[in-house]
Amino acid sequence: MADPRPSSDEITLEGSAQPPAAGAVRWPRALRWSVAWHLVMAVAWLLDPGGWRAWLGGIVANHVLLTVAGLLPRCALLGPNLRRLPEAAASRGWVALTFDDGPDPEVTPRVLELLAGARMKATFFCIGERLAAHPALAREIVAGGHAIENHTQHHRHHFSFLGPAGLRREIDAGQATITALTGARPRFFRAPAGLRNPLLEPVLARLGLRLTAWTRRGYDTVAADPDRVFDRLARGLRAGDVLLLHDGHAARDARSIPVVLQVLPRLLALLAERGLVSVTIGEAVTRR
Repeated sequence: MADPRPSSDEITLEGSAQPPAAGAVRWPRALRWSVAWHLVMAVAWLLDPGGWRAWLGGIVANHVLLTVAGLLPRCALLGPNLRRLPEAAASRGWVALTFDDGPDPEVTPRVLELLAGARMKATFFCIGERLAAHPALAREIVAGGHAIENHTQHHRHHFSFLGPAGLRREIDAGQATITALTGARPRFFRAPAGLRNPLLEPVLARLGLRLTAWTRRGYDTVAADPDRVFDRLARGLRAGDVLLLHDGHAARDARSIPVVLQVLPRLLALLAERGLVSVTIGEAVTRR
């Protein structure tokens, strides 16, 4: 059977799906509205100081809305957020398997073996410091035809509370680490746990990165039941989906076997059964 993935000389950029050029500033519409709303509330406060409770309530409501948006990984209110592959990719029967939080010296090599056996490609959102600790795995991932993208340098739990300088340090350090180890600068970014704040999008724009979420996830870092994890990923699975699994921080079952290693063979078999092919996200946002 011919390989349905495009060869390198067949790839051209698809306009709307193309990651942004580095340095292009994108201020999310929600952030612009938020600034305007603060100005409206400030003017109202000056004109009617007696109504300060209402004006303060308006500001608080605005902050609550932005906070909730940041807590929803698939929300696009805070800026562009890739949650499904472009229609051109879906029409080819492509999906994107993505793995977060690695690499892991025990789990990642087994994931790579399973992907190679199924002739599927994946995108690994790697933590910079873990990649630096296992440079041979970085080379192995790339040699297998997979992509390594940015998942911050340290995967800090308070990432979504950082200001612009802190966000840039974490992301830029991840960019530097991955580029040094692979020779390719990441074009896509996934926030730790998918959590972020309104200040993230301008930082990503300056670094030429595109925020990437997912269509469905298995919660394989917390669920020790492989059947439940598989069902979450398989239910409603269709072309164009971005699937989230973890080769790092993987949950383990009662026998201490990483859940992802039990789910992935079944998932790969399901993709083959349905005629779906996993490609890297970089491949999926390009077409002839």
